[in-house]
Amino acid sequence: KGLGAAATLDGPVVFFWHGAGGSPTEAEFALGSAAITAILDAGGIVVAPFHDPSQTLLPWYLSLGREENDLLVADEILACAAASIGIDETHIHAVGFSAGALHTTQMSFRRASYVASVVTYSGGLTSVRNAPPLDAPDARFAAMMLHGGPSDVVSVSFQDATENYLAVVRANGHFGFICDHGMGHTVPAAARDSAWAFLEAHAYGAQPPTYAAGLPSGFYAPCALAP
Repeated sequence: KGLGAAATLDGPVVFFWHGAGGSPTEAEFALGSAAITAILDAGGIVVAPFHDPSQTLLPWYLSLGREENDLLVADEILACAAASIGIDETHIHAVGFSAGALHTTQMSFRRASYVASVVTYSGGLTSVRNAPPLDAPDARFAAMMLHGGPSDVVSVSFQDATENYLAVVRANGHFGFICDHGMGHTVPAAARDSAWAFLEAHAYGAQPPTYAAGLPSGFYAPCALAP
């Protein structure tokens, strides 16, 4: 199909990390057609990797462990894209669902050197004491964190894990907020446009964060800035 707008424009890069039992094709629903069209029209790319087939319990190494194999793949993809078509290095983002959101949570810290902002659907940290290492001490990222309320449980409570993530994010000077959509373990379609608006609004290194003073009018209703 050719490079499209990417042949002449340096656009955003958005990684999508699927959940257990999922596939890269789920990026089409999780991001939504409007976001994907906007990314491509800006000369950007959506990156939805396949997981290592040896990972049979959860698809991504960092969902349970500490190995950065999948992030090394992300590093290579970025380097290749930058060298071959050019990218907007201030707009590198990540979105994940479930196991992919646990991985995205890890990526936000471990690749804070280039990740501007992330959206997690049912992700987070199992404990506030196991915060991942930050690969760039002075870097600050922004995170929109969604969970489905008390019923959002698959082995772990994603409500608790998301609240842990927010606590660590805020304690370390990053920007984040929670959206409790109350729909259990899912990606609510109604959130997708606001999720893309959030990513687009939060470029790398932007301080203060664009939404720090308040969420924009018409933003996904379950979201709220923490006091």
